[in-house]
Amino acid sequence: MGVSLKDVAQRAGVSVKTVSNVVNNYQHVTPGMRAKVQRAIDELGYRPNLTARHLRKGRTGIIALAVPEFGNPYFAELAGAVIDAAARHDYTVLVDHTAGLRENELLVSQGFRAQVIDGLILSPIHLETEDLTGRTGAAPLVLLGEREYEAPYDHIAIDNVAAAREAVRHLLGLGRRRIAFLGSRTGRERQPAHLRLRGWREELEAAGLPADDSLVVVTDGYGRPTARTPWPPCWTAAPPPTPSSPTTTSSRSAPCAPSPNAA
Repeated sequence: MGVSLKDVAQRAGVSVKTVSNVVNNYQHVTPGMRAKVQRAIDELGYRPNLTARHLRKGRTGIIALAVPEFGNPYFAELAGAVIDAAARHDYTVLVDHTAGLRENELLVSQGFRAQVIDGLILSPIHLETEDLTGRTGAAPLVLLGEREYEAPYDHIAIDNVAAAREAVRHLLGLGRRRIAFLGSRTGRERQPAHLRLRGWREELEAAGLPADDSLVVVTDGYGRPTARTPWPPCWTAAPPPTPSSPTTTSSRSAPCAPSPNAA
């Protein structure tokens, strides 16, 4: 049988309420009393019953995190950060893998685990605004990622336009003038790529340089297979500009054809 609050109270010579106050880190306990109770806790090896604690508060103590892939280092790091933050509040994280499939994202967002979680953190790829506004799940929802939604949920994202502009500005600061954009997308997957493309255009134009559509490439994704795709031949036909010759844009054997989805 495990050690109880009563056992700790008897060892410390205090009331069960005082032990509870120490265990729950209530601020009004004096340092001397806290040390006395903590010593008894350490001697007996007492561990709080988190399940009972959450039940008393009407909670499960579990938060769900749903992400599209685990192979991407970003999502692995994200999961680690969420788990660490949850642990500091005595919460456990249940991780779901949606594989970026709309049917899985719908299943998760509509609350198929609603009875066992206190909240959901979701990084959607294919969900639309109407999917979220029609949501029936009662668990609180926080969205992650750069897709734009007009839905009544907290949404954590970066400013893609500003981020792209900063990246272009950095390259311009190195003396580069012929800057390509890899990762333009089409159809329903245009977000957030179109925001990044907009930032690329805006910063080039602010620098008085043309936004050359022949340097925009549409990709199917952002993973390693896409990164291994050979560059268009016309990109390597000209030597890259350097700070000593910042306006080098000629010497290409043939112009690139504009990307069909560069807009």
